[in-house]
Amino acid sequence: MKIAKVHIAFVFVALATVIAVIFFSAPSSRGETPPITEQARNASSSTTRNSSSAFAEAATQNTQLRNELTWTFGGKQQRGWYLYDLLISKTLNTRDEPGTSDFAAAIAGWQKRNRLTADGVLDQDAFMRMVSVWQGNRLKQRGYADPSQLVTAPPADFYDPGRAAEMRQVERNTYDAYKRMIAAAIADPALNLANTAPAQLAAKEKYFKIISSFRSHEYQDELRRRSPNAGSAGLAVNSPHFTGRALDIYVGGDPVDTKDSNRAIQVNTPAYRWLVRNAERFGFRPYFYEPWHWEYVR
Repeated sequence: MKIAKVHIAFVFVALATVIAVIFFSAPSSRGETPPITEQARNASSSTTRNSSSAFAEAATQNTQLRNELTWTFGGKQQRGWYLYDLLISKTLNTRDEPGTSDFAAAIAGWQKRNRLTADGVLDQDAFMRMVSVWQGNRLKQRGYADPSQLVTAPPADFYDPGRAAEMRQVERNTYDAYKRMIAAAIADPALNLANTAPAQLAAKEKYFKIISSFRSHEYQDELRRRSPNAGSAGLAVNSPHFTGRALDIYVGGDPVDTKDSNRAIQVNTPAYRWLVRNAERFGFRPYFYEPWHWEYVR
């Protein structure tokens, strides 16, 4: 009996030894990652450096083109794409600065998805394709608004509260979406609109107020008579304002001045930056050339 017990004990000791050997010699069997060797670490670093250096030249070109690219829109020659940094970054889904290799890599990815040469350079071909995408996202139904579709917004919603009632009309669903969007902006602590001080957006500045909404054919014709040299970019013959679904929203600066110096102010205000990041959630898409112009596309 004593011999049997000793035998059984010996078997258990042997099994324990085998299990210990397997346990400590095969960490990968338990899902563990073997230690990274110095060679593997150096190879990973080399891959990262090669990826960055691949777009270093593209980054240099983008730094120059951002201010100097020549292109035409609305019959007017334009220079650079710096005014559209925020829209470009949103399109690329990147937060990298325009002059970096990572930004160039993001451009290359976008170019590849759009069947362009994926060199990471935002040159004229690539930028105009991006403009085409932005324009394609705008309101497609340009039918003249039926009076039954329009509501008259209160004077308090407008940049100019003295605006006549017939000039304060907005398509019903557009107005509802606008009010939801403004409520979200007021509640956003990043803007601090709910408090009077300190505030990034002072109430006296009238940020997010409506500058213009529905405009009749007759009113649009009168605008063109007053500004015959405004060009097609400024006073379109087939304006989406006819639909009641386009809103000019105050984002800073001179409310509707297309001078580059004015738009440079507007695209850097907290109000405009907030709209670029959030307006689409409420159904609004931008007209890229006019920072104040937003269209309800749902």
